[in-house]
Amino acid sequence: MSHQSLATASLGFPRIGRHRELKFALEAFWSGRIPDTELIETAKKLRAEHWKLQQEHGITRIPSNDFSFYDHVLDTAVMVGAIPHVYGWDGGEVPLSLYFAMARGSQGNGHADCGHARHGHGVPALEMTKWFDTNYHYMVPEVAEDQVFRLTTQKPVAHFLEAKALGIHTRPVVLGPVTFLKLAKARPSTFKPLDLLTRLLPVYEELFRRLGAAGADWVQVDEPILALDLTEGERHAFKLAYEALAKAAPGLKVMLTTYFGALADNLDAAAALPVAGLHIDLARAPEQLDAVASAVRPGQVLSLGVVDGRNIWRADLAAILDRLAPLVEGRGGELVEVAASCSLLHVPIDLELETALDPDLKSWLSFATQKLGELSTLGTGLAQGRDAVRHAIDSASQAIAARASSPKVTDPLVQGRIAGIDAGMKARKHAFEARRQVQAETIKLPLFPTTTIGSFPQTGDVRKARSAHARGTLSYKDYEAFLQQETAAAIRWQEEIGLDVLVHGEFERNDMVQYFGEQLSGFAFTQHAWVQSYGSRYVRPPIIFGDVSRPNPMTVRWWQYSQSLTGKSVKGMLTGPVTILNWSFVRDDIPRNATCRQIALAIRDEVVDLEKAGAKMIQIDEAALREGLPLRHKDWQHYLDWAVESFRLCSSGVSDETQIHTHMCYSEFNDIIAAIAAMDADVISIETSRSKMELLDAFRDFQYPNEIGPGVYDIHSPRVPDVEEMTDLLSLARRRLEDRQLWINPDCGLKTRKWEEVRPALVNMVEAARRLRGEDGSAVAAQ
Repeated sequence: MSHQSLATASLGFPRIGRHRELKFALEAFWSGRIPDTELIETAKKLRAEHWKLQQEHGITRIPSNDFSFYDHVLDTAVMVGAIPHVYGWDGGEVPLSLYFAMARGSQGNGHADCGHARHGHGVPALEMTKWFDTNYHYMVPEVAEDQVFRLTTQKPVAHFLEAKALGIHTRPVVLGPVTFLKLAKARPSTFKPLDLLTRLLPVYEELFRRLGAAGADWVQVDEPILALDLTEGERHAFKLAYEALAKAAPGLKVMLTTYFGALADNLDAAAALPVAGLHIDLARAPEQLDAVASAVRPGQVLSLGVVDGRNIWRADLAAILDRLAPLVEGRGGELVEVAASCSLLHVPIDLELETALDPDLKSWLSFATQKLGELSTLGTGLAQGRDAVRHAIDSASQAIAARASSPKVTDPLVQGRIAGIDAGMKARKHAFEARRQVQAETIKLPLFPTTTIGSFPQTGDVRKARSAHARGTLSYKDYEAFLQQETAAAIRWQEEIGLDVLVHGEFERNDMVQYFGEQLSGFAFTQHAWVQSYGSRYVRPPIIFGDVSRPNPMTVRWWQYSQSLTGKSVKGMLTGPVTILNWSFVRDDIPRNATCRQIALAIRDEVVDLEKAGAKMIQIDEAALREGLPLRHKDWQHYLDWAVESFRLCSSGVSDETQIHTHMCYSEFNDIIAAIAAMDADVISIETSRSKMELLDAFRDFQYPNEIGPGVYDIHSPRVPDVEEMTDLLSLARRRLEDRQLWINPDCGLKTRKWEEVRPALVNMVEAARRLRGEDGSAVAAQ
């Protein structure tokens, strides 16, 4: 071919900065240590760095407007004026304070809030949930039946012009109107947000006209819901939307972007839309290539997502070239783009920052920056032939072959244990009702027992001590003494305020997955491979590269120390196998369920050892169970079967007297309630405060028999809810559940909060429980 390279596209780049510059700037701004001008300047520098990096790596379709201060769905809500009345927006420019109030809530004290707090109590944040089946969180937009949409900001245009001024021609990215409304929540819930499409479309039309006027020739419109099960009405919404957008800005070409799964039965609807290009995810759904290639129009650009935007393994360049070469030959290079499967937001920025990784493992990996290089290699190889990129292809092939044959990957002992799993290992000795009676006699608790989810604030002192120990400037003995001091103080304080079931605070833990992975075989960890979870909350997911086992006990010693300090029960705290799996970068050479069973056996060993040490309550968090749910309903049961089996495998090796707790985050439970019941945990705690206990409807309708701790305190916001607010939430919970079922706890762990927020909030929570019990002389009846 005459062209030097096919077009290459990254779809989106991590926002956070190589050294987490955005996190530190955001947190400095929120605390009042820097002005908004400095935050804005930091963001501008990061955008410029990322555009230039992609340009230097040969990316020809460089995205703009993929940057966000907090979340791109929130950005879209603000851009179209979907701002609930509670935030007091006057219809004019949207200030950063209001934007962050929607993201984080506001205390109503005049700083870093929207300035429109109700009754002086502040306003809550929007609900937050997982972005499809990833570990990224987005803010759930709220729309009203009388919603008026308007273009409040020209951020996509501004960022396009910002890049243009640097000499970089970008392809702006926007979240599509159908996906936006599909993800939105109706307030009140008496209508469907998608009914508002005709009101929303004029805003997108105006935006497209302004992008065209600014000089944009393409716009990337993300419509990931095309990978979901859709109704005919929802498919028709796409036809309505894209016919209107095509007329609004005829000179602006649309790259309709789908990802996270196959188009499948939505293919015909997508292929019929009047868009100039269609992107498909071939990392998640490689089987769809031939069908999509046959369905698209002859002159339509086909963007092929062949480099995995969600995992960190090196791409098999030779195999990809084999697969794509015939298609490129048949369609012509002008009508094919080589792309990442989705935004690179979900992977770390640069492998070269990792100087301490095992060299073999490092040679098997590819982070966002390296994926840019892979895309460039593929684009050149498809245009000029393999000889033009021979070295890169051979290097990738050699690394992949070395990984496949490495003894670091396979452990025969683990394989033997997996083969020995039987039905008796996956069930408790007796049913819940029998266990409940035994546990009530063994563990004396009042009605509405209070507890927390596990972690307490990781203060600056805690982080400094951990960092100093890691650097070798704080001895093991001194670090251990510091952790014991923090743990003892936490135990004493919990006793003082009257919590019924205590936790040790997890001061020794860096992360609820990393802490365990560091003590399990088959895991590797990075120094700088941060990935955004939400806002300024970043995680370093472990890399599962081999068979998993537990060489030694992981938590028993700290539990024993904590329990020795109090006469009250202290929960043993573990992370469950499904969550460890879903919050890690997982092997792609064996099925996910095989790795999950390996992790389950390792956690089972820990559960049994905790019981032997005397623990009467053991919490096994499965915060991420639902996020692993496949996007298509037809695939759900297979996943739920092995996910539930893995939880039961790790939790069923104990006696009836031992109470097993679990915790789940951000889950719509209605559609998986039978699977949750099948987990057979004695107590489950869930996030419910932002949904005003609506999530409990699923448990009521199912007549869920076990005990439940519905969160009464939103830990993702700096707000301190008062006793009345918590009591009101608990009254809503009592309408749905029996009193004997209810526990009282926050929504999630308190690691990310400050003690000055946590202390009054938990004091209020304990007081709310006392009021429900009538211990203050005024029992509150269920309403």
